Amino acid sequence: MKTIRIKKSFTLLLATSMLVVLALSGCSGGKSAGDVVPGNDGDSANSGGQVTITHYTIDSEDRTFIEKLVPDFEAQHPNIKVKIEKAPYEQFDSKLQTLIAGGKSPDVTSHYGYGGFAEYYNKDMLLDMNDIIKEDGFKASDYNIPDDLMKIYTVKDQVYGIPVNMYVSLMLYNKDMFDAANVPYPPSDYEDKSWTFDKMVEDAKKMTHVSSDIAKTQYGVDFTWSERDMRPLYFGAEPYSQDTWTNGGVPSETYFNSPEVIAAYNKLFNLILKDKVSPTTEWSKSVAGQNGDAFVTGKVGMTVSGSWSLAGSNDFPFKVGVAAVPAGGNDKVRSVLFVDPLLILKGSKHPKEAFEWIKYLVSDEVQEKSIDLSGGNPPVNTKAAETYYKHFDGIDPADVKKVYEGAVKYGFESYNHLITHYSQINDMFINEMQPIDTGHSTVEELMPTIQKKVMEIINR
Repeated sequence: MKTIRIKKSFTLLLATSMLVVLALSGCSGGKSAGDVVPGNDGDSANSGGQVTITHYTIDSEDRTFIEKLVPDFEAQHPNIKVKIEKAPYEQFDSKLQTLIAGGKSPDVTSHYGYGGFAEYYNKDMLLDMNDIIKEDGFKASDYNIPDDLMKIYTVKDQVYGIPVNMYVSLMLYNKDMFDAANVPYPPSDYEDKSWTFDKMVEDAKKMTHVSSDIAKTQYGVDFTWSERDMRPLYFGAEPYSQDTWTNGGVPSETYFNSPEVIAAYNKLFNLILKDKVSPTTEWSKSVAGQNGDAFVTGKVGMTVSGSWSLAGSNDFPFKVGVAAVPAGGNDKVRSVLFVDPLLILKGSKHPKEAFEWIKYLVSDEVQEKSIDLSGGNPPVNTKAAETYYKHFDGIDPADVKKVYEGAVKYGFESYNHLITHYSQINDMFINEMQPIDTGHSTVEELMPTIQKKVMEIINR
C-alpha cells in the first residue's frame, strides 16, 4: 500500500521536477535463497537444473496477487521456481531480519514495512545489481521505466533497486458532499493557481458540521499528505539538512525546532484546533475503526493522502473525484512520491534468476495485467500507466492523468524511503505529537523534545 519529477537521486539530490511524461541497487554470484531440486548443484545457469527463489512481501491482496503471476513466469522459465513468502505489515521488517539472521534470506523484496530503502542500504542488506545489469543488457527504457526513476535507488553509481510501482500523494474528494454544500469541485490541474491551501480551508469550512451527535458530524478535509516529519516541506520548511540526500540518508543536522518548521506544524494542526475543519485522530478512529480511513465513511469532504487510497474508490458508497494537492507555499514540492523498488538481497544465492523474475514483473504486459490483479496498483511502466488512468469507475481518466503528471512534476520522494532508522523516527513522531492533536500540548512546547529525540535516533 503505499511515485516523481527531477528529484535528488539518492546519491545526489533528489531535485524537484522531472520529465516523466505519464505516470509515474555488491556482488554478483552464483545461487539463490531457497530450495534446489535434489541432485542439482544449484547453478541453474550452468547445469540447466531447477532452483527456487523466494519473493518476500506483505500479506495483503494488493501484494500477494503476484502469486497469480507465478505459473506464467515458471512456464516461461522452467529452470526457476518462485516461492512467495508473506508477513503482515506490522511484522514485515522484524520477520525479514529474522530470516536473514537465520540464513534464510529471501531473494527479492521491497521496502514494504516501516523501514525504508535507506535503512536497508545502511545495514548492508542489498545487492548491487550493476554486474547483472551489464551481463543481461538490461535497459530501463526497454521496460518503459523513466531513467530518473532508476536514479532514486542508485547510490554512487551502484544500482540497488528496479522500480515496480509508483504512488503519489493526491486529493480525493466526495462529490456528494461538494454538491450538497454547493461548492465547485477542486481542479485536477496543478497549474491552476487559484487552488491554494487557503482556498481548500475556505471550501472545507462550507462542508464542516460539528455536532454532539457523532452521526451528524462531518469534516471538510483530512490533510495527512505524508508522514509527520515530512509535512513541513509542503510549506517550504526543510526539516533535514541537504547532506541527507548524499550521506546515505544520514543528516548531519535537523531543524524541527526552527521557527519555519514550527510555523508549518501550527498551520497543519490549526486545521483541527483553530479552523476546526479536520477531524481529530480520536474522532476518525470512532467512525472508521482503529486502522480505518474516515474518508471512506462519507463524512469527510476531501482527503490528501497516497494514491493507494484511490485503489479502493470503485467501492466507495459515494461519488469520488480526484484533484491536485493545493499549493501550500513551496513552489517546487506539492506531492510526495512513493516509488517502490524491487530489491535483491545480499543473501540471495541465485541473483541472476531473481533478476529474471524482476524483469518479468516490470514488463509491459505484466505491469498492465497487474493493475486489475492488484486492485489498482499504479505501474511504473509508462505504457501501462495509460490503462491505469482508466481503471477507476466514475473518475475521468483525464483527471487521473493530470494529477499524476502534476504530482510527478511537483513531487519529492518520501522521507520514509530515504532516511535511515525511519521506523524508529516514525514511531517517535506518532507518540510525541499525540498531545498536540488532542490539544493538551502546543507545537512550541514539544518541538525541542522532538528535535532532541530525532538526533538521538539518527546518531545511534
